[in-house]
Amino acid sequence: MAEIAQAELDEFADTARKWLAGQLPPRGPEAGRSVAVFHDLPFDEERALIGRIQEWLRTKYDAGYGALSWPVEHGGAGLSTLHEEAFAEAEREFETPGQHELTSVSTALIAPTVQLFGTDEQKELLVKPLLRGDTLACQLFSEPSAGSDLAGLATRAVREGDEWVVTGQKVWSSGAQFADWGELITRTDPEVPKHKGLTTFLLPMNTPGVEVRPLRQMSGGSSFCEVFLDQVRIPDSLRLGEVGGGWSVTLATLGFERGHSGANADLGGGFAQLVEDARALGRLDDPDVRRMLAEVWVAEKVAAVSAQRDRESRLAGGEPGPLGSLRKLAWAQRLKLVSEAAAVVLGPRLVADAGDGTYRWTEHYLGAPGYRIAGGSDEVQRTIIAERLLGLPPEPRADRGVAWKDIPK
Repeated sequence: MAEIAQAELDEFADTARKWLAGQLPPRGPEAGRSVAVFHDLPFDEERALIGRIQEWLRTKYDAGYGALSWPVEHGGAGLSTLHEEAFAEAEREFETPGQHELTSVSTALIAPTVQLFGTDEQKELLVKPLLRGDTLACQLFSEPSAGSDLAGLATRAVREGDEWVVTGQKVWSSGAQFADWGELITRTDPEVPKHKGLTTFLLPMNTPGVEVRPLRQMSGGSSFCEVFLDQVRIPDSLRLGEVGGGWSVTLATLGFERGHSGANADLGGGFAQLVEDARALGRLDDPDVRRMLAEVWVAEKVAAVSAQRDRESRLAGGEPGPLGSLRKLAWAQRLKLVSEAAAVVLGPRLVADAGDGTYRWTEHYLGAPGYRIAGGSDEVQRTIIAERLLGLPPEPRADRGVAWKDIPK
């Protein structure tokens, strides 16, 4: 990447703020702001929220701010990821319609995967609609017996002429009940080792045989879903990548997911909301409260310094490197730290509604553990960091080189 001048980024951010000021009201005070990690909304209200976010995505895209780091020939602005970050920082100064996992998955995960692996027809069909918010897509990856060991999945796709017949079950598919499409990873060859017998498809969610069942989360909402596939027929024209090349497609999507983790600073609560509630409760003089607030403040500052270091490296023309797993792990740990701090600040108010607005922290406390699993568990991230960043020997694997059908189930 060519070197970018800080003055150029500053000028871009100033222009973006002026445009944003004409579209949105300024961000209000932190006191009382939602700290939820996952939504707890009735179906109609969640659908309406997604609709407002889609409208904002269209507004940004049509103004040239919707796909800043994408090449111009692919429907983007042809700028850098640094411009994208500068816009995101400016956007946080204003009241946006909010956020939802499904819209983030569509724009930041599925769209770039289709651009990377899709045919010309698939790109024409999906990339711009996904980026613009006209179309929504979910991930159909994890299964009840294949979560962290995703390559062990059992959903089977059998070819019949120009179609594939798919039968199986997926789980933890965020927003699947609202999605138009799904990126589906299946097993097409059980006779080879588990990573080699996978193929990915683009699945219209209204295809006969697809059944979506929302799952109630402990945080209250039902944005996660399980998806059942019963003799679902998918034309080969919707295969994404090569037959047997599904693991490469999946890794690309997971790479986008880990790189995107934590990109939205408004997910859940943080120091600003904690200190406001501690002040309102008269607990700022409590030494345990002060210690926990300090730990959260330090964690957020370290994250900001780390982001700045990455930004300066890229300003000098450097490449990001394989740090997505490190960022994802650190982000999940910060969410957990905020939960621990909320428990110290609130005490019994965390489990009993005192009518003063502090009970909303239960939505953070009960939602944060989900991101220790999403996008690969903490344990998986540590293994990736150990092997790919630290150069440690790989973990022993009894299934290495063994055909999937011969692995004990």
